[in-house]
Amino acid sequence: MAKSANYKRKLPILAKLLLERSDEEHPISRQEMQEELERWGLGAERKSIYDDMEQLRELGLDVQSRRGKGGGWFVGERDFELAELKLLVDAVQSSRFLTKRKSDALIHKLEGLTSVHQARQLQRQVYVDRRVKTMNESIYYNVDKLQGAIANNKVVTFRYFEYNAKRERVFRREGARYKLTPYGLIWDSENYYLAGWDELRKEVRHYRVDKMADITVTGMKGHPQGDWTAEGYTRKHFGMFAGAPCRLRLRCENRLAGVLIDRFGLEVALIPDGEEHFTASVDLVVSPPLWGWLFGLGPGVEVLGPGWAADEFAARLEQAAALYRNRPSQEEQAEENAAEEAPQEGARQE
Repeated sequence: MAKSANYKRKLPILAKLLLERSDEEHPISRQEMQEELERWGLGAERKSIYDDMEQLRELGLDVQSRRGKGGGWFVGERDFELAELKLLVDAVQSSRFLTKRKSDALIHKLEGLTSVHQARQLQRQVYVDRRVKTMNESIYYNVDKLQGAIANNKVVTFRYFEYNAKRERVFRREGARYKLTPYGLIWDSENYYLAGWDELRKEVRHYRVDKMADITVTGMKGHPQGDWTAEGYTRKHFGMFAGAPCRLRLRCENRLAGVLIDRFGLEVALIPDGEEHFTASVDLVVSPPLWGWLFGLGPGVEVLGPGWAADEFAARLEQAAALYRNRPSQEEQAEENAAEEAPQEGARQE
């Protein structure tokens, strides 16, 4: 009876040893296995180790062996290859919506999926330009909670905040709770957004998950989703900014066809307008990032309508141009600097 109980303990101990401390470059010798078993109060003959390895293979562990000096047994194929774990670690480390503490905890768990030797290769730093980690520790669990509410079509309530210059939370609506039927989670511009039917505004809105606090999943059934899709919603919103929706009509040079297809997909209709231009109509939400995108395309694109949108774009361009209209030219600035540096009449000369 005691021998049978010890045997049941023996295989898990050997499996744990192989998973934690072995890989192709670091096999575990028979002597090391015997020493580990003795540490647990279990003896092991040479022949029994071979039998144990065969038992572990039959149980699904990819135990491989290497003969000769420095040989032994090691785990070959694992659920995740080292290259895959490196990609996952890089993604976790560079993810903005995870706090540093949560990133470190997840990476530590990923390290447990390989040997201690290969885990050292996962302890590296990935530099992402101007990456700022979120300060909201609860976002990791909020995403999971919201996914459940979406799956069960339940209304959620929450408070929404911004940070002030002192890095203090300032709640909107004086801390009153928002009520939303969640339709979907959207990953855009390094942030998670929850989109859904806002019960107060009676329209579809979106909110940054890392700025949501005290999230509660209610028992109330949600507002019908209709034909809403996350893909269609994000195409209309540049940088997830809110604004006035419209069907924007653009006239573009032919060279910009690829730019519009990249942004709006192959289904966008490009209608020829002369030999060098085409027109396109796209459903968008007018916002500052939209104007910035259009400005980046330069004179190759013109806003045809609606009229109020074209007027707003023109007004923004005029406001920006006015800042530089009275600015001295480079030559005038150089002359002014030279005049300031020239010695004044009657000044003392060294």
